[in-house]
Amino acid sequence: MEASVEVMVVEDDATVLAVVTDYLRGRGYGVTGVADGRAARDLLRTARPDVLVLDRMLPGVSGDDLCRQVRASAPLTSIIMLTALGAVEDRIDGLEHGADDYLAKPFVLRELRLRIDAVVRRSRNARVAPTPFELGPFRVDPASRRIWLGGTEMTLTTREYELFVFLLRNPDRTLTRDDILREVWGWSFGQTSTVTVHVRRLREKIEPEPRYPRYLLTEWGQGYRFTVEDAA
Repeated sequence: MEASVEVMVVEDDATVLAVVTDYLRGRGYGVTGVADGRAARDLLRTARPDVLVLDRMLPGVSGDDLCRQVRASAPLTSIIMLTALGAVEDRIDGLEHGADDYLAKPFVLRELRLRIDAVVRRSRNARVAPTPFELGPFRVDPASRRIWLGGTEMTLTTREYELFVFLLRNPDRTLTRDDILREVWGWSFGQTSTVTVHVRRLREKIEPEPRYPRYLLTEWGQGYRFTVEDAA
């Protein structure tokens, strides 16, 4: 991965912070290490890292609160939660706060690097500017990474944008969670609950009534299908 990738690591364990920052710097990343949530929040008022590696349990400002704040102010920053809370419920909770990925402690440094590379690659690939297109009430401008619903611009995180564009480019096709995990996240394996959480978040933004979706439908036992025909 190119040296232009900027990573901010927010971790209150001094040993973990030193090991992670030294490892990433040694492989060409630009790295800022921060030991508490309040200091990270202050830095992020002006800094815009490509990736934020964020511990959930932090002094000053919690990782969850920081994640929500970054999502509101810097939606193009990818967030990887790095935490000792590794249960499925904790992973889903972290994703609900807006994280793009989740890595539980103890972890392998190489896996962290690969996950950083994956979120950066997906983000940069999505910024390649093919022709704008429309589907039903949705209009997409890939050059600016913007999507409008009925003339109103939508507010989407990086991962929500990538997921939605993938769905828009595959209308009326049933996609399994593994399909989505592979094509949107770039993972050949992983927790499919990640997809479930992001689908739920996306529905809250595109559906008039998320409990009774018109566009993003669940095909029980199979996966999801995006359609504008059924909605009409």
